[in-house]
Parts: sequence; structure tokens; C-alpha cells
Amino acid sequence: MHLLICGNGYLGGALKTQAVNRNWKVDTCSLSGDHDNHACDLGDEESVRNLASMVDRPDAVVHCASSGKGGAEAYQHVYRNGIANLARFFPESLLLFTSSSSVYNQTDGMIVTETSPTVPERDTGRILLEAEHLTLAASGIICRLSGIYGPGRSVILQKFLSGEAVIEDGGDRFLNQIHRDDAAAAIIMLLDLARENAPHPIRGEIFNLSDSQPLTQRDVYQHLADTFHRPLPPQGPRDLQRKRGWTHKQVSNLKMRELGWQPHYPCYHDALAGLCAVL
Repeated sequence: MHLLICGNGYLGGALKTQAVNRNWKVDTCSLSGDHDNHACDLGDEESVRNLASMVDRPDAVVHCASSGKGGAEAYQHVYRNGIANLARFFPESLLLFTSSSSVYNQTDGMIVTETSPTVPERDTGRILLEAEHLTLAASGIICRLSGIYGPGRSVILQKFLSGEAVIEDGGDRFLNQIHRDDAAAAIIMLLDLARENAPHPIRGEIFNLSDSQPLTQRDVYQHLADTFHRPLPPQGPRDLQRKRGWTHKQVSNLKMRELGWQPHYPCYHDALAGLCAVL
């Protein structure tokens, strides 16, 4: 397998490590082109054309680049235009796009699956759906990731330890998360199954990448309070300015588990010791 990873950041780096461990040939690109990456601005047509001329044709291309905390304009450039350019200049490669579970806008705590309605309120979510449609039109794969955490990165833990955490609106909102290494392993498995023409549909499909036990905000902070022997964070109103939007839902990973994937960290609590070890 020859894999091209577009966006060699937090998730892309873990994906590269797992792919190399399987003896796959791996090329990577990033905007800056540092650390042995090919330099490529995914939203720029000429830049992606140059990338295609520099690398041998990959079997699969994974788009896991970040918008750099930008808004709708950055999303349009990196995601929508980026997917369009990759589909155009790597037409024979399997395309996998790491989208976001933020495209689900449910606010009633319901379980959402890959067939649940996607009507995001924000332009960023609508742009992600445009990129998804382009990926599916190219017979690619969509991975809708919940909030990524892992070694050196956990917004929830960081806010709790810094004293910035707030239990919003009673803390009943579900938090949907996925450990970085579990997400990378799921992507590797999907690429493998697509290459092997598995009996289950893989190409042209959507998969939620989330852990197996969504937790309420109060559950998470209560566990952190017990672990660190600290008081619970104060109560406060809903944060309606969250980048991913304010939603209340339980993202189901059943479709992935039916393929044989099992997260190493089925619950955020299971990963906490490892997160604390690198504080």
C-alpha cells in the first residue's frame, strides 16, 4: 500500500506511524513542507498539481489537514477546495476525508448514526458537507470524527487543570470524543478493507469515528474531580460560541464496530491515566 497523507499534524502523524509499522510506503504533505513533508497548499490548484507530479501515484490519499482554527473562508479553502483538487489530480487513488461529527446538529441527546439528518447551523459545518459530497462523488470514504484527544492534547483536561472549566447548563450535554490512536487505527482498517474489496461496502460510505461511551459533561468533570481530588468546576450558562457548535447528541460507532474495529479506549476515563502520564 502506498499512502499519501495530506496534513501531517496531530492525527496525520499518528496515521503515518501506524502505516509505517505495517510496512506501507508513506508520503506526507503539509502547508509549510517542513520535517520531510512535501510542501502543498491543498486549496491551491497549482500547488496540488505540483504535488501530484512529485509523488508516485498513491493507492490512497487521506485528507486530514487542519483549517488552522480559521472560519468559513479557511474551511472553504482547506476542505472544500482541497478535496476538489485532490479528487482532480489523484483520480485513480482512493480518497478518504476526515470530516467532523459537528455536521450533526441534534440537541435532544438522541443517538445519531451515519444516516441521521445533517443540518448544521454554521457555515463551517455546511462547507464540511460540501467536501463530503465531493468525496462521495469520487467514490471516496468519509470519516466523521468526534473531538480528538490523546497524548499532550485534551481540551477538557486542560481546562479542568487550569481552572477554566465550567459545567454548562447543568452538565447534561453529551461529550463525544475519540482517542487519536483509535481514529488512526480505524482509518488504517478502512483503507485495508477497501483495498481488499471487503464484502461490506467501504468506498462511497460514511463512518462515524467516536468512542463507545459518550459521557455527559458532568460525568467527565466529576471523574476528573475525583481523580485529582479537586472540587467540581463552577456552574455556568451554555457556551454558544463553541467552534463545533452547541449540540447534545450521542454519536454511534456501531457501523465501525460491525466491521470489526474496537477502540482501545472505549471511554475517555480509560485513557485518563495515559493522558496524565504526559502532563
